[in-house]
Amino acid sequence: MNILVMNCGSSSLKYQLINMETKDVLAKGICERIGIEGSRHVYSAKDKDKRVIEKAMPNHSIAVNMVLETLIDKEVGVINGINDIKAVGHRVLNAGKYYPNSVIVDENVKNAIRDCFDLGPLHNPANLTGIIECEAAMPNIPQIAVFDTAFHQTMPPKAYLYAIPKEYREKYNIRRYGFHGTSHSYVSKRLVKFTGLDINNSKVIVCHLGNGSSISAVMNGKCVDTTMGFTPLEGLMMGTRSGDIDPAVVEFLMNKEGLSVKEVMDILNKKSGVLAMSGISSDFRDVEDAANNGDEDAINTQEAFSYRVAKYIGAYVAAMNGVDAIAFTAGVGENDSAIRGLVCKYLGYLGVVINPEANKVRGKESELTTPDSKVKVCIIPTDEEMAIAEETVALISK
Repeated sequence: MNILVMNCGSSSLKYQLINMETKDVLAKGICERIGIEGSRHVYSAKDKDKRVIEKAMPNHSIAVNMVLETLIDKEVGVINGINDIKAVGHRVLNAGKYYPNSVIVDENVKNAIRDCFDLGPLHNPANLTGIIECEAAMPNIPQIAVFDTAFHQTMPPKAYLYAIPKEYREKYNIRRYGFHGTSHSYVSKRLVKFTGLDINNSKVIVCHLGNGSSISAVMNGKCVDTTMGFTPLEGLMMGTRSGDIDPAVVEFLMNKEGLSVKEVMDILNKKSGVLAMSGISSDFRDVEDAANNGDEDAINTQEAFSYRVAKYIGAYVAAMNGVDAIAFTAGVGENDSAIRGLVCKYLGYLGVVINPEANKVRGKESELTTPDSKVKVCIIPTDEEMAIAEETVALISK
């Protein structure tokens, strides 16, 4: 059974074709600069040479059809025809209050995605475009929407409610939604299996640390809290996002610098975080290199980021009244031993004992703690495309 996973951005289209019997990625690629001069399709397939196709893609319709044509191409393709694709799983950012689970796309689902345009103005419109164009190109193949917010919909009111007037919360659906849900769902389940826990009697914390970062508390397989909020700006400091900040800073900067709300929000989303604090880069690898060379700002950035991660872990231990296992995942979590080490220095009160040699591992499912550690800390590589494919298979198999 072949599942095509699609992730449409405003000017890009990422995809993977996965054989779900073998879990092999048959082909993957990205269409870049859609609607912009210099667009190209970068494609790679199993046992075949990588191909870069430079061709104008004025819209997503042309990009989708280019992907399908490449997949069935006699020279570089990996399937005989479109009907070899059983279903298409689409990553969709925000389902708002509508869907706590992945769903087969129909008109109601598309309308719900439209209703959430205000909640995900950069992503939801592009996600919907991808769905519509795939429906047109593959009219008899099921389309599945896998929402980034769905996994977090099990949070109780005490975790998702904001302390603003009820009339605004209800009128505009203002609440904590949480993001990276597909990753948190996948990694939390893998962590439970890897550590031999019973999912129905488990308390785990997932630290998805990358250019975008978030943490979730997962009890008995269900999310009970997460760091990102109404938007992905809340929570941890990230590559270019400020994370938690006093809201009064927005008004203060507007008054002092003569900036608009949009300009300040652009600063908080695109010019803050690790980039701003280090003054070097939004890439943790560059910051680590500078820190190793004694750069004080880089050292402060590493320590500030790790401190915030550790604080949220502590909060979620309290929220669940304990924790059995903690996972590091995503680009930084899987590969940055320095950040993992700094975070774990704060976890002695939990009885966490890290094996320094094990912590040198990069990108591999592994346990970092010693046998006598009271809480297991692990690396669990995320695989959001596989998670989307698995959600898709589960729905079409019902």
